[in-house]
Amino acid sequence: MKVSRDPKATLDEVAQVAGVSRSTASRALSYDPRVSPHARRSVERAVSKLGYVPNQAGRALATGRSDAVALVAPTTFLFGDPFMTRLIRGVNDVLSSREMQLVLLTAQSAADADRVERYVAAGHADGVLLVSLPTSHPMAGRLASRGIPVVASGPPSDSELVSHVDVDNVAGAARAVAHLVAGGRRSIATVTGRQDMPAGHDRLVGYRQGLEAAGIAYDETLTETGDFTREGGARAMRLLLIKHPRLDAVFAASDMMAEAALQVLAEAGRRVPEDVAVIGFDDHPMAATLQPPLTSVRQPIEEMGREMARLLIDSIHSPDRQPRNVILSTRLEVRASSAPAVLQLTGQVG
Repeated sequence: MKVSRDPKATLDEVAQVAGVSRSTASRALSYDPRVSPHARRSVERAVSKLGYVPNQAGRALATGRSDAVALVAPTTFLFGDPFMTRLIRGVNDVLSSREMQLVLLTAQSAADADRVERYVAAGHADGVLLVSLPTSHPMAGRLASRGIPVVASGPPSDSELVSHVDVDNVAGAARAVAHLVAGGRRSIATVTGRQDMPAGHDRLVGYRQGLEAAGIAYDETLTETGDFTREGGARAMRLLLIKHPRLDAVFAASDMMAEAALQVLAEAGRRVPEDVAVIGFDDHPMAATLQPPLTSVRQPIEEMGREMARLLIDSIHSPDRQPRNVILSTRLEVRASSAPAVLQLTGQVG
């Protein structure tokens, strides 16, 4: 048989080049778990060699699946937060390697949630990734009750029904506070994220645990709630300075809010890190480019997206599999914005 790269290549030709039966080639392209790894690799090599393009309509009829995954997030996060860009990149890494499509859907209101549920239930997506929705949002449980595979970022209210992937927000925040304390800071404020979201809640818990471990009493007036946006971070930082003009450290629950805090502190004539140390959370690429470079709790955002996609694909192909929860570790990336106070006093930094 003549082998050439041709989008009109047939499944029979793929099977012949791979040395397997037509049914095995079909199952391999549908990611059937019954196909051996050796046979799957042979089929993948044949597909690449021939340039075979599967007939998606035919596959959908044969498998009952759309080969599409829906990612659902609030509009403000989907288009306004660099976290989402990196998460989607990780999700797409996994989906593209499996010839699956990613569909982005927004869910701000109850009407949006109903629309998304109808769309997915109609068969337009094989499963759903829920990102940055409030903990109490009912969508996870509603979709799961319909038998639709769901994976969430952070634990939803119906966590026993739905797999989720998260980072250890509590430990990451506590580590940030410990670093500030070790640098001689004592009046440590925090700009929190939304408290109806797992990340916002857990990072405040970690902040409080870090203070407790250092023997510093929690002062509610050193806490202001932001909403993970620059605007929210700026508003919270201004309120903190009104209440505590001599505070000497700030832990912000996101890099976007930390960036806003740096701006507000500069406008107020407070030097960073000489007067105030600042730490963010996420370690977005822009953190290292700020002035001064921002110390931040690094979370593996792309890996979080990849893990969410893997769990969802597993659930699509093995619907009886029990929900699983994955918690990824964080680490503190130390930069100039959190230089120790004692070094500032002796002139060794700055």
